[in-house]
Amino acid sequence: MISYRKIATMARLGPWLAAMSLLLFGTALISCRTFSRDEITLTILDPEWSHDSQERHSSADTMLQEFTRETGIRVKHLPAPETSPGQLALSRQLLEKAAVTPDVYGIDVIWPGILSEYLIDLKPYFASELAAEDPEVLANYTVQGKLVAMPYHANIGVLYYRTDLLSKYGFSDPPRTWDELEKMAVRIQNGERAKGEAEFWGFVWPGAESEGLVCNALEWQTGDGGGRIIENDKTVSANNSDAIRAWERARRWVGWISPPSVTSYQEWDASNAFWISGRAAFFRGWTSDYFLSQPPDKPFRNQSGITSVPGGKQGRVGTLGGYGLGVSRSSAHRNEAVRLVQFLEKKEAQLEETRSRSEPPKRPEPHELPVILKAYARPGGSGEKGAGAVARPSTVTGLKYDNVAQAYARAVHSVLIGKSKARDAAAALEKELVDITEFKPAQR
Repeated sequence: MISYRKIATMARLGPWLAAMSLLLFGTALISCRTFSRDEITLTILDPEWSHDSQERHSSADTMLQEFTRETGIRVKHLPAPETSPGQLALSRQLLEKAAVTPDVYGIDVIWPGILSEYLIDLKPYFASELAAEDPEVLANYTVQGKLVAMPYHANIGVLYYRTDLLSKYGFSDPPRTWDELEKMAVRIQNGERAKGEAEFWGFVWPGAESEGLVCNALEWQTGDGGGRIIENDKTVSANNSDAIRAWERARRWVGWISPPSVTSYQEWDASNAFWISGRAAFFRGWTSDYFLSQPPDKPFRNQSGITSVPGGKQGRVGTLGGYGLGVSRSSAHRNEAVRLVQFLEKKEAQLEETRSRSEPPKRPEPHELPVILKAYARPGGSGEKGAGAVARPSTVTGLKYDNVAQAYARAVHSVLIGKSKARDAAAALEKELVDITEFKPAQR
């Protein structure tokens, strides 16, 4: 089933597809004239690159130039739409057009089940590297035993906090649980408002009916033992007391420690409230929010910390995000494309190792981060204790993931805005997900 939103997205991609086809066709004419290595031009469609900070953008270009010097193979970056649905729609339509397709694709962590048939299996090319990858991340890029993409830029949900305000109000460490966050947020919020900051809030997060809310709510309910929406055994775990309790807790935040308008916040809205206006003590974001979108001159950059998302009775989990690199099954230069992926993976591993051993002056204070984020941990320190990751059920649901995610976001949002009671919303969601997936409800 194709949603109206997807149809609208596809319609808006008309100009993108026309321009991309011309660009790819011109590249194909040049690169396919002869197969000598110094004539080959690879194309890469990397949605993340188009929206990187200048620092990461420059670093990516430098790596590609180094690849060309080392191999003689040129690489051309292709532009991508701004939004994730637009990026997916463009990638899918280009992959289906086998005659004119980019060679290498940036694959969002929730796309493998949708795009797997168009991409080669990378497992034979990375046998020695796979043992060093995080199993949770690797599993999310694997569909029916096929490694659709090689993990490239890991991303995970985290909690940012104002170190200056925690110290000011007597807190030595950031919160480990949602109960602790509530207590800290209330004290800081009340204290700042008493000093004249009438619009100050304790906690901001993306609450609009979108993929961002799916990520947040998945952390809430998984941390409380409420399951992962759709389990790997193909059961639906959306209607249980733990998930319901997690949704009700988030509903309580709205208008209390979070602004009433938080239910319309996209990710940039929440990010701006914390990083730019400084009107929040805590912000649920992504690790990439700092390194990709916050230049050195942003306010509060030197007064921020980063830690794992708080948890409930089951522990602390952050939603897995990020991109991998995949190779088109229809690439005219498959071996060279694989070589590019191998080169970029090697360079990224070197960069991550450098980050993990250094402490640049302008980065947030790390505290009990997820173990998956080795590069953000100080040597021998805080990164060894924190939470793990939880993957959205995109691999197990495959082509149906978009409908699953929309149904889940719609149900949770209806609770947050007071339209539905959590218990009623969970029961209705379970029925809807069973209809969408044809899976059975989990045993309760």
